[in-house]
Amino acid sequence: MDDQEQRAPYDPMPHGPDEVGVGPWPGEWPTGPGSEVYDAELLAAGDRRNVVDRYRYWTMEAIVADLDTRRHGFHVAIENWQHDFNIGTIVRTANAFLAAEVHIVGRKRWNRRGAMVTDRYQHVRHHESAAELAAHLHTKGVRLLGIDNLPGSAHLETMTLPREVCFLFGQEGPGLSEGAREVVDGTFSIAQFGSTRSINASAAAAIAMHTWIREYADLSGDAAWRG
Repeated sequence: MDDQEQRAPYDPMPHGPDEVGVGPWPGEWPTGPGSEVYDAELLAAGDRRNVVDRYRYWTMEAIVADLDTRRHGFHVAIENWQHDFNIGTIVRTANAFLAAEVHIVGRKRWNRRGAMVTDRYQHVRHHESAAELAAHLHTKGVRLLGIDNLPGSAHLETMTLPREVCFLFGQEGPGLSEGAREVVDGTFSIAQFGSTRSINASAAAAIAMHTWIREYADLSGDAAWRG
């Protein structure tokens, strides 16, 4: 396994229990309708994965299938020209907010360490260029909005986000590539009040995704859980 495939272990809370998750299933194993979601190895050995209680002992395929019934209408895209280390963190956040898909533009290989294994539960699609991404999204009726502090960029804090939207983020430092700026349907910026010119790309992505969540997500009942 090379550096691109190495994954970071789950980071337990510093003041929490020594072990995360649950041990072997107590008593008789589940049978009957609905039992097909369970993984025999996890039932026998315990489930120490970083998943919410809803998915304890479930197979990875069953978890993805259940998530697919509830995914939100926003996508996230990241340009990957320099093996940006932010990509893994953005994928992890996209999983937390249940993005429809994550799109990697440019180099197909990306550093997965920051994803903390969440890429296994998140649909990740590769595109050779921003133009290819835009064409793919437009066939699905999804608007492509880039984040960049360009003149004329809309203010995220006051704009109305489309329900079907893809947020496109450029590399840390240079921002959106020229090719991306040519094909986006618009750009937006995030208000800042300190001395730095920009904020970290993964932080900006989290802000954008949470803005969509505040506007459109169902927060009633058990549709959402608190991390």
